[in-house]
Amino acid sequence: MSAPRLAVLLAALATLVIAAPPTTAVAQTRAASPAAAAKQWAPPRTPWGHPDRQGTYTNKDESGIPMEKPDNVSAKAPDDVEDSEFADIVRERNKQTAARAPQAGGITGAGPTHWYENYDAKNSRLWLVVDPSGKIPPETEDAKKRAAARAAERARSGRGEADSWTDRSLYDRCISLSVPGSMTPKIYGNSYEIVQSPDAVVIRYEMIHEARIIPLDSRPQIASSIKQYMGDARGRWEGNTLVVETTNFHPAVNNRGATESLRLIERFTPVSPNKVEWSVTYDDAKTWTRPWTWAMQLTRDESQAIFEYGCHEGNYGLRNILSAARAEEKAAQK
Repeated sequence: MSAPRLAVLLAALATLVIAAPPTTAVAQTRAASPAAAAKQWAPPRTPWGHPDRQGTYTNKDESGIPMEKPDNVSAKAPDDVEDSEFADIVRERNKQTAARAPQAGGITGAGPTHWYENYDAKNSRLWLVVDPSGKIPPETEDAKKRAAARAAERARSGRGEADSWTDRSLYDRCISLSVPGSMTPKIYGNSYEIVQSPDAVVIRYEMIHEARIIPLDSRPQIASSIKQYMGDARGRWEGNTLVVETTNFHPAVNNRGATESLRLIERFTPVSPNKVEWSVTYDDAKTWTRPWTWAMQLTRDESQAIFEYGCHEGNYGLRNILSAARAEEKAAQK
């Protein structure tokens, strides 16, 4: 994070007052099923007749939710979990988040608890995977062979994780979080702005300052030989739900080991005036034995305006990763 952005963020966060520690303040926003909630509420329309999804959203309250169903949860489905058990689990998650903050003895070195946007998150669910049954399906044999080959090549080359900036992720290098990485909660930068026109939807992401243009005009997708960090998206309306299918991901995007055949299907379903149920389906028969889906809520909140993300102007994280690796090498030679 650049120094100017950090200063702005800290100035804003300095006004926050935490009313009670997470062990006592657990006001939950547990989600109803999208289908049931959508039946009870009709979203407004744009002047050209599309469901109006425009505004500023945040996912900060979804922070800390594990991707898969925790092994210590006996319920087979989210609705089987009692409200009291749900509250206890989320309270424990917030307690663990607070323990990682420096003022509570944590090791991040990133400042006191109230700097964290995801502190005291009001989780809407206990796990993210909604199909199948809370667990990511098994990988194919081909996927396992690819992973083993990558590990063997890395070992053979002798390269370290920080021999060069090219060994680091696109996120470390302030280039891209791709999709769905740009949707996932972080400790800060959790805002989105959605803007619509008759033939497109645009999503601006606070993290990594990306803007994603989703055409709605049924134009053909670009040639499969053209790869992009954010992929090639095409959108359509199915009732009140915006459906977005994305392909053509750049090979540098490590989407859970998926191949270039990966197709992501997102659904943005309004469930109340300030809530959108967002889900994404991974479809890659070369990597998983069946498609699978995870979901979370986006909360409309105009107070969560997008800050400038000046990462390239002050990427101290990447510089420190590389310099620390060189220091470790020198120490090993002594």
